[in-house]
Amino acid sequence: MAETACVWQSYEATYIPDSLDISNKFGMMVMEIKRDRYLERLKRLRFKGGVKVVTGLRRSGKTYLLFNIFRNYLLESGVPEDNIIPIALDSIENKPLRNAEALYREVVSRITDDSEYYVMVDEIQLAEDFVDFVNGLVGRRNVDIYITGSNSKFLSSDIVTEFRGRGSSINVRPLSFSEYRQAVDMDDRTAWRTYLTYGGLPESVELADEDKMNYLTELIKVVYMRDIIERKRVKMPDVLDKVFDVLSSAVGSLTNPNRIADIMHSGRIDVDDNTVTNYVSHLEDAFLFEQSKRFDLKGNEYIDTPSKYYAVDIGVRNAKLGFRQDEYGHLMENAVYNELRYRGYSVDVGVIGIREYKAGKRKYKQLEIDFVANKGSDRVYVQSAYRMDEPDKKARELRPFLKMNDGFRKILLVGDDVPPHIDEKGVRIMNVIDFMKDPNSLERM
Repeated sequence: MAETACVWQSYEATYIPDSLDISNKFGMMVMEIKRDRYLERLKRLRFKGGVKVVTGLRRSGKTYLLFNIFRNYLLESGVPEDNIIPIALDSIENKPLRNAEALYREVVSRITDDSEYYVMVDEIQLAEDFVDFVNGLVGRRNVDIYITGSNSKFLSSDIVTEFRGRGSSINVRPLSFSEYRQAVDMDDRTAWRTYLTYGGLPESVELADEDKMNYLTELIKVVYMRDIIERKRVKMPDVLDKVFDVLSSAVGSLTNPNRIADIMHSGRIDVDDNTVTNYVSHLEDAFLFEQSKRFDLKGNEYIDTPSKYYAVDIGVRNAKLGFRQDEYGHLMENAVYNELRYRGYSVDVGVIGIREYKAGKRKYKQLEIDFVANKGSDRVYVQSAYRMDEPDKKARELRPFLKMNDGFRKILLVGDDVPPHIDEKGVRIMNVIDFMKDPNSLERM
């Protein structure tokens, strides 16, 4: 317990009130970065789709998207300023509104006629009984509701239950590489290396490298860890911290809670599998990591364990490890995963079982496709290969593709400088930077 208390004190010592933006500590002047993919969705859902629930990692730009980008769009389209009601519940002046009845009374008092009103509430989970507040407004025909939340309770699967099926989820991620390129004055390769190192949290983009490191490190301690510890009432924050480390080290590698517990046991940390499972879930719930399950492409079913976990922001992952682990192959794979998710795909790890003969014996072997990306009826198989300098590297990467004859697109992304082309087997090969900087690159193939 002594170690636990020490770790908890380390987070308390760096406490920053919610009302104080951590960016102020670094004197940031953040330029506006277009987030057109999200804005277009908000525009399509205007007075449609019930309550709009904007979710995502804290500091990924949810508040700015609603309170600035979307608000400016509404004003430009003729909505009177008084008909837009923004309330940030993590601001100290709005602390009295962290109660459903008080919040409801405040909003209703500002709806003075039958014209259309847009209600925007940031960090809605801070309000007690917030579901009652939302359901109280949903029935008003002249009210369009937008709320943000920073934990996965607000994912669409839960909206059906919480808001009686009257809701739409919009998951805002850190900047994609194409969004990031808008904000930096660098050549493509320098921007790519910087992106793989410091990630895409909007407030960090214009900082000097040293300040980026400090910003991300403080963010982990002051915002992410403190939020999980308090909200989940974590009894062993030192163990949570270690699980965070292990998952960060393991991005792109197969793992599960049992393996994580074994690693911790080898470091003389006594923890059971159930606790590790819970803490992994907490990190996912805070949108720090996402799980990509293995999918048997021939059996057409999921394989329960192990899975891969990817960091939602690479910079946060690197900061958690003190910027000591820069395995660019894994970081590139993580970035490609995030890009596919940004483009609206669900992403699994593909597994293909084959039987082959060696030395006269038949052996069973599993081949892996890095990503099986699905969106509606569209499916894309993607391999990520940082370097192709070994003579048989290309053959190894292409082999799983050649076992799939279902007609879906097959793409090999490489770190090498190659022009986009299609090989004799029908596999599309292109440089990862070309793929990442064009958000419509898949549609052009």
